Amino acid sequence: MSDESSSRRTERFRIGHGYDAHRLVEGRPLVIGGVIVPHRTGLEGHSDADVLTHAVMDALLGAAALGDIGRFFSSDDPAFAGVSSLVLLGHVREMLVEAGWRLENLDSTIVAQAPRLSPHTQQMREKLAETLLTDTARVSVKATTTDRLGPWGREEGIAAHAVCVIHRA
Repeated sequence: MSDESSSRRTERFRIGHGYDAHRLVEGRPLVIGGVIVPHRTGLEGHSDADVLTHAVMDALLGAAALGDIGRFFSSDDPAFAGVSSLVLLGHVREMLVEAGWRLENLDSTIVAQAPRLSPHTQQMREKLAETLLTDTARVSVKATTTDRLGPWGREEGIAAHAVCVIHRA
């Protein structure tokens, strides 16, 4: 028996981390966590550029050692142009289930000077939980600023971090 197959049977939990950042641009809606947030600019990207959902997908894929979102959803593939990142997250959830994993919990932080995101974080939690087919109590979404430091503080873009724990089904 290989070490890998042995560890797959005995491993109960894994931790994953995801990070993403996108530039703010004119002429696009601002979508974060599947929620359209009113703002004068949106995030640049091939899909809807949902920085939070991208970080969540990378955390989940990383925890399951499946790779990253670019491996499955290439920005060169026209099929993903403008697609909702929640649709892609649904595919990631299916990949985890097929690999024998389930989400234990997810914690995420959005880094943005503006707009004020706290009024939207509950709805983001609900959208992510619904897509992941889990209870909202297992999903945390927070927002912070950098007190005007760096590109996020200068409102040049928005970043997001996500950490998850998955467990064997």
